[in-house]
Amino acid sequence: MAWIVLIVSGILETVWAAALNAARGFTRLGPSLVFVVALAASMAGLAYAMRSIPIGTGYAVWVGIGALGTALYGMVALGEPATAARLVCLGLIVAGVVGLKVLH
Repeated sequence: MAWIVLIVSGILETVWAAALNAARGFTRLGPSLVFVVALAASMAGLAYAMRSIPIGTGYAVWVGIGALGTALYGMVALGEPATAARLVCLGLIVAGVVGLKVLH
């Protein structure tokens, strides 16, 4: 259960990062509220998961999922470049996250 919560929390990290961008310096109420709720839920999920997952593994997986999701969001929704080098680097993040899970 902790791993599922950790994965969802990592996805919520992507949500709050996208909302933070859309909030434009907290000048837009809707995205600002999404940011606050997603951030709180993401942190609460991370805290729950770390009850049974070591901090180094849990935090690295959480950040990795958030970084991957945010980068993909930027490429798909915001038109950021999806170069071969960027995709390879994102693949390395995925490999690291999977490796941490397997070695846990």
